[in-house]
Amino acid sequence: MYNKKNARYYHAMLLPGMIFLIIFSIIPMFGIVMAFQNFIPAKGIFGSKFVGLAQFQRLFRLPDFWQILQNTLIIALSKIILGTLLAVVFAVLLNECQNVRYKRFIQTAVYLPHFLSWVILAVMFSNIFSYTGIINQLIMAFGGEPTMFMISNTWFRPIIIGTDVWKEFGYNAVIYVAAMTGIDPTLYEAADIDGAGRWKKILHITLPAILPTIILMGTLSIGSVLNAGFDQVFNMYSPLVYRTGDIIDTYVYREGLVNIQYSFATAVGLFKSVISFGLLAMAYKLADKFCGYRIF
Repeated sequence: MYNKKNARYYHAMLLPGMIFLIIFSIIPMFGIVMAFQNFIPAKGIFGSKFVGLAQFQRLFRLPDFWQILQNTLIIALSKIILGTLLAVVFAVLLNECQNVRYKRFIQTAVYLPHFLSWVILAVMFSNIFSYTGIINQLIMAFGGEPTMFMISNTWFRPIIIGTDVWKEFGYNAVIYVAAMTGIDPTLYEAADIDGAGRWKKILHITLPAILPTIILMGTLSIGSVLNAGFDQVFNMYSPLVYRTGDIIDTYVYREGLVNIQYSFATAVGLFKSVISFGLLAMAYKLADKFCGYRIF
């Protein structure tokens, strides 16, 4: 039963969150006006010269920008595709495990890396892939030549993709494991009576049952196509691998905070935000069409 007196308390509980949202999310959005100015900190937003779309024209004329956009798309799409495939495969294999204690241990072990900071993991992987690291020691043990992985444009991108997939696949697999718990057990019992083996049951029962979840997660991932992982790349890259490792977020950081090009960095960030918003809207449309998923 609706109670106006209690409702006031519930609404009051929302106030801290709303205040936080207004101060740190809504008000700073007015700063996007800098993308249309030649912003000078000494003059402020109201005193800086308005230049229209000049910052965007400069952006699209830069050869480096298209390379950075390509890097962002390759890294982000690879993470999404490989991460989804590995998470689904792992979830299916985990579902086939009959030993409950072993199953819980494995699930917890692969779930934990998700909670580790990239500041910690970057140091760990930098040591593993360093010139004197364990990977090069194994290569030399088999008679190979050591490689400078972390400053190689050939190897840096695969390392970024592989380490992110390793970190996140266990967390992503939880969703698919949860989806499998909703499969009717009688389907497996009927398959056993018909003489179906494990592979047949996976192919004809498990995968079709979780296919809507896979499609839903895949379509919702479209909105993050331009999010290649700033914290990971920033903590692992160097100027030597800008050609294959520099992404939009790290470029905005360098232009805005290092080179003090506030207006240009805002224009780059605004470009990314507009494209990401369009992709997110498309993702929800596809999720509604194929999976019937709506949030409003």
